[in-house]
Amino acid sequence: MKIGFIGVGSMAQAIIQGLLKAKFVPAKNILVHSAHKAHYEDYAQQYGLTAERSNQEVVANSDYVILAVVPAVVKAVLAEIRAGLSREKVLVSIVSGISLDQLAELTQADLPILRSLPNINSEFGRGMTAVAVNENLTGDQKDNALGIFSATGELSELPEAAFPVFSAISGSAVAYIDFFIDALSRAGVKYGLSKDVATQIAAQTTFGSADALMKSGHTPAEMIDKVCSPGGDTIAGLLAMEEAGLLTSVVKGIDATIEKSTGKTN
Repeated sequence: MKIGFIGVGSMAQAIIQGLLKAKFVPAKNILVHSAHKAHYEDYAQQYGLTAERSNQEVVANSDYVILAVVPAVVKAVLAEIRAGLSREKVLVSIVSGISLDQLAELTQADLPILRSLPNINSEFGRGMTAVAVNENLTGDQKDNALGIFSATGELSELPEAAFPVFSAISGSAVAYIDFFIDALSRAGVKYGLSKDVATQIAAQTTFGSADALMKSGHTPAEMIDKVCSPGGDTIAGLLAMEEAGLLTSVVKGIDATIEKSTGKTN
């Protein structure tokens, strides 16, 4: 299997690094090209990838073509590679805001297409990716396409209408969770810990809590109840956070993210 990337920005690199760590395919079977020659050639050389001279060469030599460009150039790039696409090649898009129907209109009606929204944690095998496929993507082609993202973390098949919500609570939320970790570490600094030590404690606690939640099968509320003793420190802290508007702030942040993404108010 050969996987081609058109565009080698931060998200594409996160997926590539995740694939390399998982040893999903040999490094030479990952083909790359972007508008910035020095960027993609140096990157390919550093990790043993195959640097192609054009987007058309990526398509010609790949089984799975991952479109990883900014939305503004999607139409031009697809016009450039359209003739090289076929039923034997799967088009995989990680471009935000471009639907399966739009991708088909800009290429071919019978093309197998997968639309995805990965997040930056894919680099470390901890990604969360939303996927939707068209009716032309079936069988081994579909299994292999989904396998690209399974190799870099977890995935969820969702209707495209749910993509803006997914993007807010998975893609953008990486920054929000890091913001919360930073807030915890700053509180630790307030009470005498160094920033490095406080950050390590907060990050590991966040990671461990998420891992425990996933493995327990409990709801977050049930896990909270396990930590909160009657009349204890933790419940006092939770009530103070709620009084300060933590829940409302989080929901408003997600509202703002979705509104910016879709242009719709809720």
